[in-house]
Amino acid sequence: MNTQSKFHPVAALLAAASLTAPLAAESAIAVPQNANAQSATPAASGLAQFAPDADRSAHRIDYEHWDEALAWFVVPMGPSIRQGAPRVDPRVGTRRIYGHESRYRLEGNRVAFSYLTPEITTAISDYRADLEQVGSDLDLTSIPRNEQLAYWINLHNVAVIEALAADYPMTQPSDAFDDAKLVTVNGVALSPRDIREGIVYPNWSDPKVMYGFWRGVIGGPSIQRLAYTGGNVDALLSLSAEEFVNSLRGVERWGGALRVSPIYEEAARFYFSDSDALRAHLAQYARDDVRELVGETDRVAYKRLESDLADLQRGERDPSTSPLCVASGGANGGRGLTVSETLCSVEMTRLNPAIQRLMVERATKLERARRAGIRSGMVIYGDGEYSPENTPEVE
Repeated sequence: MNTQSKFHPVAALLAAASLTAPLAAESAIAVPQNANAQSATPAASGLAQFAPDADRSAHRIDYEHWDEALAWFVVPMGPSIRQGAPRVDPRVGTRRIYGHESRYRLEGNRVAFSYLTPEITTAISDYRADLEQVGSDLDLTSIPRNEQLAYWINLHNVAVIEALAADYPMTQPSDAFDDAKLVTVNGVALSPRDIREGIVYPNWSDPKVMYGFWRGVIGGPSIQRLAYTGGNVDALLSLSAEEFVNSLRGVERWGGALRVSPIYEEAARFYFSDSDALRAHLAQYARDDVRELVGETDRVAYKRLESDLADLQRGERDPSTSPLCVASGGANGGRGLTVSETLCSVEMTRLNPAIQRLMVERATKLERARRAGIRSGMVIYGDGEYSPENTPEVE
């Protein structure tokens, strides 16, 4: 598939919000480094065939184009400042509130589903099929463990994005979504839960793998603007863990108890034999204030997962939406914005007031984070050359 870039209103929206975002990458492909890799022969039926092997080959999977796509349609919301988002009041003349109103709405990155065109969603489907083919043609169990882990996380997240994009708009994903068989690898149909609980959790002992899997909802771990790779998976999972543990949707106190996300309940049988094991894990990534909270509460309780879709407008179109167009001429060389339809001949979309509100709230939150000295960016160190021998391995 070809990789194409074009100007799109999402890029304009992000630029207006002082974000840095590449232009749209409309298709992507992931391939094994060795083009002559032999097809895998399953060692066992079902999920057991995907358990990592002791013998490792030097294959590497390239996710460069998925990097480009994520950087375009994932909108960063910045770190949690551990303050619930303010109450949203209805506009004058209506009792209805459009867009996100959850107290967690300023936490966790968002996917700009409302800006995904049919061409882009088709490209995502093609990319998912490419990943399936790679997993079927390549003996995944024999490549480096970090490569295997990055593959399963990316496949999970691509499949989730594809499925949600196909059903969009919606305010909340269906409860049955997590168990839907969205992908097939080496003849085995897999759901998002199968990938997490049937392949990754049983074979990786470090609980930070939990934070790589995007659930499509506000209450889950954040989706990153980078693809996971064998070279960055250790560092990127640590950053994802830090973001989630220090967020309200991850850890907070309520009624004297330490209330934690239900993702910890899902993973408890794999990683947390008791509440002390969970507390030790949380303390590993917690800032000082959260670490104090973890240590001073007597009991642990699981809270409900905030299930609103993690998009920009909560899957709703405000009836007061106004036109936003891309001009075909003028001083900006065809990239100026105007609300006059007479000047629009290239592309037409609509800017939702709910998105405008969210982005204004986001800017205010980021300024508060800056004043509080909370790091709002991320840096992954490396010389650009990935080698399994000198890269920390996620156990």
